[in-house]
Amino acid sequence: MTERRNLAAAACLALTAGLIAASLTAVFLTRYYGTRNMRMLGEVCGRIMEIQPKAEEAVAAALKEYREGLITGRRESGGSERVLEIYGYEADDFLGREGRVGAGLGAAGFLVGGLLFWAAFLFLRRGERQRIRSLTGYLERVNSGEGGVLLRGGEDDFSKLQDEIYKTVTELTQTREEAVGVRNNYAENLYNIAHQIKTPLTSMSLAVQMMEREPDPKHLGQIRRQISRLTYLEEALLLLSRIDAGALSMERREVDVLTVLVLAADNLQELLSAAEVSVEIPEAGEVLISADLDWTMEAVMNLLKNCAEHTPPGGVVHCSYERNPLYVQIRIWDEGAGFAREDIPRLFERFYRGQGAGDGGIGIGLALSKAIIERQSGTVTARNLPEGGACFEIRFYCH
Repeated sequence: MTERRNLAAAACLALTAGLIAASLTAVFLTRYYGTRNMRMLGEVCGRIMEIQPKAEEAVAAALKEYREGLITGRRESGGSERVLEIYGYEADDFLGREGRVGAGLGAAGFLVGGLLFWAAFLFLRRGERQRIRSLTGYLERVNSGEGGVLLRGGEDDFSKLQDEIYKTVTELTQTREEAVGVRNNYAENLYNIAHQIKTPLTSMSLAVQMMEREPDPKHLGQIRRQISRLTYLEEALLLLSRIDAGALSMERREVDVLTVLVLAADNLQELLSAAEVSVEIPEAGEVLISADLDWTMEAVMNLLKNCAEHTPPGGVVHCSYERNPLYVQIRIWDEGAGFAREDIPRLFERFYRGQGAGDGGIGIGLALSKAIIERQSGTVTARNLPEGGACFEIRFYCH
């Protein structure tokens, strides 16, 4: 912006200097040609009076009348101004050497002015071409995958265009990176889904072959378990796809955290009894969160189930909750060995199964819990407790 103001000030200064120079030149030329005409007229009148002394009075009267006509602006020529043309004279015949020099200087000045104007025009065009080449080169680098930062080229007519090009390229680059990430995730998820389907199908195929050789109810039970596994996988994948598409409908309302924990534990009672694990949920007063009861309970159930699977028989899965000015925090932890350190960063990835994962898991429960909680403006993290055991922390923010 400063550079533009300086250019404007310089242009105004140059224009002012040009106008002053033109005014002084006009005054000088007027004075010069007035003196020259007076000298020429004096020479002509003097020559007439030398040849015809008696014509002095007539010449003086004619000069007086001509001057008074110039002053009043009411001079009547009567055709006398064409006398010289009748005798075959032209204006150029009276220029003389000084007139020709003046005409030459005028032509030279016009030529120099034209050259200076052309040079200034070429200089401005050169700057524009450099800016266009700079922007074109940047776009070529972007198209070739090099990219880079578009350097600032000063405040000029191309500045806004440069800013818009840079913003557009940045948005397109981000969109392309997101598209590549989505494509890679899609390919990875497709591979994982195929792998998850292949395992129960193989097990069911083997069970069918065994039943053909030797009918046994245990093979039928194995088929039922694998069908149940496939059904769960199908439902989980459909749920994740709805969450990814933003099509999962959630009815958020004020829900008591104690209610969510108790209902989640009740729905897992059969699994907890089989594992000989209990759940401890102390009452800490009414603590409300804005959430969908059913889906939040589903997310908590997956966390409780994970803790129950890693708690030894006779152990307890602990729960607690509290509110502070920023968020409501829910903690769920077990009495097991905790997570392997290398598993913690990837626990919530889809289809990721850590070192201590059971044989029946498919690595999607924690990913579901994370997606459901984040869909309600919450967060969920995992860590190991100093005294031992794995711990999940859920936070629902107040604003």
